[in-house]
Amino acid sequence: MKIAIACGGTGGHIFPGVATAGVLRSRGHDVKLWLAGKDIEAPALRDWPGEMLTVPAEGLPTGISLRSVRALWRLSMAVFACRGLMKSDRPDVLLGMGSYACVGPVGAALTLRVPIVLHEANVLPGRAVSLFSRWATAVAGSFEETRHYLRRKHIEITGMPLRRDLERAAQRAMQNAERHDQWTVLVMGGSRGAHALNDVVSASLVRLHRHGHRLRAIHLTGAADEKSVREIYEKAGLPHDVRAFASDMAPLFAAADLAICRSGAATCAELAVFALPALLVPYPHAANNHQMFNARALEKLGAADVVPESDLGEDWLVDYVAGCMRAPERLARMSAASRGLAKRSASEMLADLVERTGRAGRAAGA
Repeated sequence: MKIAIACGGTGGHIFPGVATAGVLRSRGHDVKLWLAGKDIEAPALRDWPGEMLTVPAEGLPTGISLRSVRALWRLSMAVFACRGLMKSDRPDVLLGMGSYACVGPVGAALTLRVPIVLHEANVLPGRAVSLFSRWATAVAGSFEETRHYLRRKHIEITGMPLRRDLERAAQRAMQNAERHDQWTVLVMGGSRGAHALNDVVSASLVRLHRHGHRLRAIHLTGAADEKSVREIYEKAGLPHDVRAFASDMAPLFAAADLAICRSGAATCAELAVFALPALLVPYPHAANNHQMFNARALEKLGAADVVPESDLGEDWLVDYVAGCMRAPERLARMSAASRGLAKRSASEMLADLVERTGRAGRAAGA
């Protein structure tokens, strides 16, 4: 089949889109990526061997203003541009991964009656998925809770697609699990870091170290705080691995006993596939507070604990981490709950849904 995947705009949409595209391409399909031309897209596309098509797009507007009118006009132009391109090379099915970047391709597919599959990464649907879900042929999600926020009778829960190499690394890590020499905390604040997390967590871990707790920090700080956080750990003599960011996360997940991090959809999926217990501190300024919805979904299953950033203080965190170190059986239960979230490859499941939808569309057309 000819399969189009609209996955541009942000890393949270392009990485799962490329992961699913890789599965579909390995099954012999002709897969084309529809992108928005943003800088963030480049890292995910380094090893992509297939066809790509770029149609510039910008964010969906909120409220009524001159800026929103301009944005709506440009989105309309993106739909018309995509329609012309899609009409000359019509796909059998289109997969939209959400975000403003899928508005043009999905809108074009609707006008051409191309079957559409949408995937929502977060518990709380974004505006693009909310807008198009009523007309989509099929809708998939990462979280069961998404069923409560979309007006559809059926939503297939596939999970969040991850790269195959990450899934394989997680399988190897669990098969070869060994007890770590030092109890290790993995701290992550997202691709750009999180200053509030960096300050509170580094100070808390240093206090634990000075109180005689044997632990090690793996801390991804973002570029701005890398030097200062490293100096804090060095001055205290706390074993550490401080980096601005890491392109290969697998060994870091495998080495950790506990993660302290944000709760974006990709982070939640990575924690689950590595069965890593976590303290989730949702980004408080995320659109519609969607990271809190993701975090509460994992907390409900027993896979993570949650604390709002406003409640994250040094005293509280020192007590929390010390309690985790004293209760390995509790962390083991959290790990088991995480493992239950990642029973099968999400990229394989989403690829299955895309294939079924495309074949049904071809059969109906015949």
